[in-house]
Amino acid sequence: MSYLTVRDLMSDQVVAVRPQDDLATLRDLMIERNVRHIPVVGRDHELLGLVSHRDLLRGSLIEQPEVPDFIEQAVLERVKVREIMTENIVAVDPETDLRDAAAMMFDNKYGCLPVTEGERLVGILTEADFVRFMARGN
Repeated sequence: MSYLTVRDLMSDQVVAVRPQDDLATLRDLMIERNVRHIPVVGRDHELLGLVSHRDLLRGSLIEQPEVPDFIEQAVLERVKVREIMTENIVAVDPETDLRDAAAMMFDNKYGCLPVTEGERLVGILTEADFVRFMARGN
């Protein structure tokens, strides 16, 4: 019996940031790419962590309406990704059975799973990938 793997559904054109990038860069990428999760990678594209939109909100003053825009921007430019990223992220191999990955995401309430070959980031599997798959009737 043929089964789907993570490779069949994952996005391989994943955008990533570095630990030394600032939150303004992170915010701009999330808006530009319309994503809620961005992996953090090292020099050789090895997975170091992950930042979610929720992490960004917690690490900035975005949800504080009384804060002037110029102060919010200054905070976003000063705080680094390494200060808010989640480390020790669970990742999966591209050949992982898609049902196993789905169960892992559901059981642990993960919004995404980075996909690695060894330590190197090669993709990301998100809840949106599953919704897109089902909407297409595959």
